[in-house]
Amino acid sequence: MTARSTLLARDLWGGYPGNEVLRGVNLTVTAGDAPVGIVGPSGMGKTTLVRFLRGTLRPSRGTVTYNGRNTAKMPRRDAKAFKAEVRFMSQDSLTITDPQLTVTRYLKSALAEARKGGRTHATPIEELLDAVALEERYAKRNMLTLSGGERQRVALAVALATRPEILVLDEPLTAVDPQARGAMARRLATLTGRLGTALVLVSHDLELVERMCTHVHFLADGTFVSSGPLGEVLAKAEHEAIREIAEAAPLAVQRFR
Repeated sequence: MTARSTLLARDLWGGYPGNEVLRGVNLTVTAGDAPVGIVGPSGMGKTTLVRFLRGTLRPSRGTVTYNGRNTAKMPRRDAKAFKAEVRFMSQDSLTITDPQLTVTRYLKSALAEARKGGRTHATPIEELLDAVALEERYAKRNMLTLSGGERQRVALAVALATRPEILVLDEPLTAVDPQARGAMARRLATLTGRLGTALVLVSHDLELVERMCTHVHFLADGTFVSSGPLGEVLAKAEHEAIREIAEAAPLAVQRFR
C-alpha cells in the first residue's frame, strides 16, 4: 500500500519575540482524512499556526514536517512539490497585478505552476468554477471586474487547481455572502472528498465549520483545549473561552447538537 502524504506538527511553541502564542500544539493531517476545523477566539494563534504549517514562520520549539521533511527548510525541489501538494489560502491571498488578467488566464497560470511541481493531473477549469459556485460565464471575466467575494472564490479555485493532497483554508470566505457560502461548502466538500484532499478549515464562521468539518480543534491558551464534533465541543464547554463563544451563540449550540 502506498503511504499517504502527511503534514505533521509536533509540540509547536512560538509566535513572535516576547510572545509565545502557541504552547505545545500537535496536529496530524493525512491525505484522504475527513475535513477538520480549527476554531477559537481572535488572537489565540490560529493564523500563527497556519504560518508554522506553511513554513513561513519557524517555531521556537517543535517541528512541522511534510512527509518527513521540515517545512521551514526544504531543499528547492522538495519545496516545489510541497507548494503544489499542500495548498494554503487566506482571506487576502489573491493579489492582482495584471489589469488584463482574466479568470481563465489566472487559473491556467496556476495549472502551469502545478505541472512544474509534479501535479500533472490538473482539475478542469469548468469543474474548478463549479466547485466554488461560479458559473462558466465567469471564465471570460476580467479579474478586476470581480467583487471581493468573487475574487475569494477564484483564489479558492486556484488552490484546488493542483489537486492538492492537503488544503489549508484560513478564513477563506469572509467576503462571500452567506447563501453562496452554503452552496460552496457542499460543492467543496464533494470535490475534495472525490480528490482525496484532506481539508483543514480555520475560521470564525461556526456554521461554515459545522457544514464542512466532522471534527474540530478549539484553540485557546496556546494549545488545543478541546477536540471533537463542533456541537459536542460547544455543548461541553470545558474551557472558559469555549463557554464565552457558546453563550454568545446559544442558537448555534442547539443547532449543532
